[in-house]
Amino acid sequence: EVQLVESGGGLVQPGGSLRLSCAASGFTFSSYAMSWYRQAPGKERELVAGITSVGGSTNYADSVKGRFTISRDNAKNTVYLQMNSLKPEDTAVYYCNAPLGVTVAWQYWGQGTQVTVSS
Repeated sequence: EVQLVESGGGLVQPGGSLRLSCAASGFTFSSYAMSWYRQAPGKERELVAGITSVGGSTNYADSVKGRFTISRDNAKNTVYLQMNSLKPEDTAVYYCNAPLGVTVAWQYWGQGTQVTVSS
């Protein structure tokens, strides 16, 4: 069974940093791209960052470019999201996504971890 477990969220002041982790199991982690999404109150879920299977290429939403870094450790079956210079508008539930296929049936999600940026 595919399992994705996020951790590392919490309350942080503006300008602070957090590192989110997503531990994956149930599939050949190193063979697939991974991504992070977030959903703020009253808004749709949006793609934050993505990374290819070996970590050679990444992409980011314009709103987080230069502040967030996605990375992965295939030996640990873990994908990370380093979040620096956090802003209140970054407040959201962050979800790890394993896009194992194009259709909904092949999309897998973690339970989410709350990130709150407030003074």
